[in-house]
This record gives sequence, structure tokens and C-alpha cells, in this order.
Amino acid sequence: MAEKGTWRRLVQPLSSRKVRVALATVAAAFLAEWGWNVDEELVLTILGVGVALILGIAHEDMGRLSAPGAPSKTRGTSG
Repeated sequence: MAEKGTWRRLVQPLSSRKVRVALATVAAAFLAEWGWNVDEELVLTILGVGVALILGIAHEDMGRLSAPGAPSKTRGTSG
């Protein structure tokens, strides 16, 4: 039973879009840097796009919270 709770705690952050984008960005940059022979410019592009996506999701989440009739969540805990 405790194993189920531990597994749920480990997997629960994957429900966040920001976490999934961050993991995909780091994985792609890691593969590009160590798995394939690519330019540094491509690695920086991958990281830049990942950061832009994460910031866009955060901006979207903040807009959703400040919209009229939005659920009363504490700011900074979404995503």
C-alpha cells in the first residue's frame, strides 16, 4: 500500500504541462549534445524553445486565474 502512495507521489508532477515540457526539453538537449553530433546552436535553440513554451504556459495559467469567474486557486501553485 505504501508503494502505491510513493509511486503516485513520483508520477503526480507529470500531470503538469510545464514539467512535461521541461523534461522533454532537457531530454532533447541531452540527446543532441551527447547522442548525436549537432551544433551548439541547435542545442541552444532547443533550450530556447523549451523555455518559451514554459513561460507561455505560465502566462496562460496566470491569465486563467485572473479571469472573471476563475476558480479561487492560490497564485503560483498551478501548472
